[in-house]
Amino acid sequence: MLRRLKFRSAAIPFSHDSAVGTYLKRWNVRVSANDPLQAAWIKGVAAILNNGERLSSEDVNVVLEDAYVPRYKLHNPALRSWFNETDSWWFDNVRQNIDLLPTPVSRAIASTIAMATGDYVQSFTEDTLELRQPLSNVFRRLWTTEAEPVNNGQNNSCQNKDIKSFLAAENSSDLMFLRLPQPHSKPLKTSIGKAAWKEEWIRGGNDFWADLDQSFLGKLGSATETKSQYLHLLEETLRTADHVDHWAIAHVEDGFITSQEVAEVVGKIRAVNTVFTKDFSELTGTKAVIITA
Repeated sequence: MLRRLKFRSAAIPFSHDSAVGTYLKRWNVRVSANDPLQAAWIKGVAAILNNGERLSSEDVNVVLEDAYVPRYKLHNPALRSWFNETDSWWFDNVRQNIDLLPTPVSRAIASTIAMATGDYVQSFTEDTLELRQPLSNVFRRLWTTEAEPVNNGQNNSCQNKDIKSFLAAENSSDLMFLRLPQPHSKPLKTSIGKAAWKEEWIRGGNDFWADLDQSFLGKLGSATETKSQYLHLLEETLRTADHVDHWAIAHVEDGFITSQEVAEVVGKIRAVNTVFTKDFSELTGTKAVIITA
């Protein structure tokens, strides 16, 4: 759908997986990505900000040095809520070792690989544990299969701001690609689910959630109790982005917020150009929608 629009730069307020940003870089689009969560932001630094840096074998050795050796105590005791004792030591030591790498990009790449290693750990059940590989081996294998960074010759950026602050300061992009967060009424940690371990691993503990929830209040992505509350936050967000020439808004219609309701909110601010729909209702009960304006 984005191929139908004309733009040379794009702002992505929520870039939790960095895939769209990396894809746009292949079109030589300058990408300005953002995510309020540090784990997502770090993935963006590794894939979007990064135009050519890779981890060396020496870097990998630094990250994995004494990874399984217990210390006096865990730097991050919150890891024990997610992993067994041995795995907790591995993630704790690796997190400390990553800070020894020489550049922000190298640290982001290593952190991204470590988070993928955590996803590997969490993919096993009690019945399949015997199939697991040692985590240092998994890290090395993931490192060897890392895709080459995309060099689009542009000064891309990645930020870790709330959505309003990011959009208010974003004055140079032709397009805003906004993937709407799914509505939820629970605290952020609960709504994130199993992925919450990544934020706790990156931040070194779990005592930040209340402050993070507070920073989300009154902004798109925060907990909402009603449809009207969610749509109000969406309207405020879009008004903040009114200076961006083109919008592409991606929405998963699951029965709570309809595409028509999203389009009506967009129409309060500017004319809706097109509504593209892909129906997955037979498989997942949802529809994928992109609205351009």
